[in-house]
Amino acid sequence: MAGTSTRATPGAARSDGASVRIGALVPLTPPGWVEAGRHLLAGLELAVREVNEAGGIGAAGGIDATGGRPLELVVRDTAADPQRAAEAVEELAGLGVAALAGEYHSVVARAAAARAATLGLPYLCSSAVLDALTDEPTDLVARLAPAQSHGWRFYADFLLAAGHRRVAVAAQPSVYWESGTRILRDHLAPRGGTVVPLDMGGLTPTAVCDALVEQRATALLLLVGHPDPAVPLVRAVRSDRRLAGILIGAPAGQPEFAMWAAELGDDGAAIPFLRYLPQRLGPLGARVGTALRERLGEAPSFVAFEGYDTLTVLADLLRTRGTDRAGLATSWPHVDVEGTRGRIRFSRPPGIGVWQWAWPPVQVVDRDPAAPERFRVLRTGPA
Repeated sequence: MAGTSTRATPGAARSDGASVRIGALVPLTPPGWVEAGRHLLAGLELAVREVNEAGGIGAAGGIDATGGRPLELVVRDTAADPQRAAEAVEELAGLGVAALAGEYHSVVARAAAARAATLGLPYLCSSAVLDALTDEPTDLVARLAPAQSHGWRFYADFLLAAGHRRVAVAAQPSVYWESGTRILRDHLAPRGGTVVPLDMGGLTPTAVCDALVEQRATALLLLVGHPDPAVPLVRAVRSDRRLAGILIGAPAGQPEFAMWAAELGDDGAAIPFLRYLPQRLGPLGARVGTALRERLGEAPSFVAFEGYDTLTVLADLLRTRGTDRAGLATSWPHVDVEGTRGRIRFSRPPGIGVWQWAWPPVQVVDRDPAAPERFRVLRTGPA
């Protein structure tokens, strides 16, 4: 299994004790969303470094700032491949990690969660949102990101409030995209909205433009991969004079990352997407944001904050509950930790089979046409 093992500077943590190992799943090579993976890993690594500089992980039941065990992050690249992720979970379990963290892609996280539950390995999923993260309810898996149904219903309300009742969905075949389409349809239909499906398995960008005109759609949602076919699709729509008034949306968050702006320039602005940040970061979030910017060399995305919060939660559990996997798996309902985006506690919302932070803050945001490097908050929801 390809991958890297990293250990942050231990700081005050003594190096004469065995480290506490956390397995991390991250997409670092194509076809995974590499930019998202880089941000997720930056957040995970920053939190590990700070834990170790603060003394590491002490004995179960408390923090020993002078004699803690260093925390070690063992990273495996999933490359957006569910089978590769499942194999990585098996390997990490054999390496003796206390818990598993990370992953951005929902279908990949689902495969990882299934294998982790089978192996009795606690897993805190950082960024994947697919509601059905596991087939059956399990106490071994928890998640920081909101369920897809929560965020995408919020996005559908944004569309309705903006006057969009006929919404085209350009989607590729995927459990994740199919789930998103169903959520949108089920939420829009009772409120007078219609979802027009456009199968990107058989349509060119030009054909999509023709279909948008024929169907009289006022909005087009990109439920497709990045950069292809998302980038050529945006360019085609932007250059078609017949579609000058259409809204392009990307609920999955593609425009969040700098590469989107670099590839599309002005064409990439005014495309609303979901992100999971509060209106204003508190003192912890602001401090972490500054550190992440230094680490990344660019503004951190919400995914970087998800990575940091993941390790913050796991470190707190390891300090207070110890490193026994079975003990950690029963500890999710006891979590009460200040994260970068608010207080983190877990519950079991109806229809969600894992322990869930319900809910992180959610926004609809776009890039400002006047300055595409700047974001505009269009709608903010309660946490």
